[in-house]
Amino acid sequence: MSSPHVARKRFGQHFLVDAGVIDGIVRAIDPRPGQALVEIGPGLGALTQPVLERCGALTVIELDRDLAARWRQRQGVSVIESDVLKVDFAGLAAQFSQPLRVVGNLPYNISTPILFHLLEAAAHIRDQHVMLQKEVVDRMVASPGNKDYGRLSVMLQWRYRLESLLEIGPEAFDPPPRVDSAVVRMEPLAPAPVVDQALLQELVTVAFSQRRKLLRHTLGRWLSARASDAAFDLQRRAEEVPVAEFLTLAQALSRQSTGA
Repeated sequence: MSSPHVARKRFGQHFLVDAGVIDGIVRAIDPRPGQALVEIGPGLGALTQPVLERCGALTVIELDRDLAARWRQRQGVSVIESDVLKVDFAGLAAQFSQPLRVVGNLPYNISTPILFHLLEAAAHIRDQHVMLQKEVVDRMVASPGNKDYGRLSVMLQWRYRLESLLEIGPEAFDPPPRVDSAVVRMEPLAPAPVVDQALLQELVTVAFSQRRKLLRHTLGRWLSARASDAAFDLQRRAEEVPVAEFLTLAQALSRQSTGA
C-alpha cells in the first residue's frame, strides 16, 4: 500500500502490528483455498495479507473509503465498502453457495452490535474468529455463577460453541488501545435449540436488568404480566441460571402464546 494511513478514531481503528500475534491468529483460523472467507475491517492488512497467502481469495468489509480503495487494487480481494451492520451475511453465503468463515479485528466501539448482527446469520456461518476487548470475550464465554455471566453470555452460548484462544496486550497495536484484547473462536451449534430469538432476548434482558435482586422482583413480574404458568425457580439471581434453563423457559412461553 502507498502512503501511510492515519488511524481514524471515529472508526475505532487500532491496527495489529505484532508479527507473533498475527501468526498465532492465522494458525488458529487455518484458512484454506476454496473457503468463503470474509474479513471485517481489514485495515492495513495485518491479517488479510497472511490469510490471502494461504487461501488465494477473500472478501473484505471496509467502511473507510480510503482503505477500501486501496484493497480494490489487490488481486484476489473482493471489497464490500459498507458499514458491517448493514451487510447481508446470509445473502453473501448464498452467493458463495457455502457457509462463511468470518474473521476480523472488530471495532471495539460497536463490537456488541456486530456480534448480534452476525447472530442473526449464524445458520449461514461455519465459524468466526474475531478479536475484541478482553472484557467482552470474558463476558461471552462466562459460566453461570461468574460475575461476567450475563445477557451476552446467554444469547451467544445459545447459538455458538465459544472458545477464548489468545489474550493480547495493547502493545500489539498501533495506536495502542487502552484495553487488553482477546481472540475468540465461535462455531455455530448444529442443530441449535429452536427458540424465538426476540423473545429470548427480551426475557434475558429483563432477567439481568437488576443483577443483585432475586428473579422474582424482575423476571417474576414480567412473567406475571404474561400470565405465564411455566415452572421456573425465581428464588435465585439471573447469574445463577444456566443457558439451557433460559431456553426452556423461552420455549414454554412460545408454546403458551401460540396455544401449542
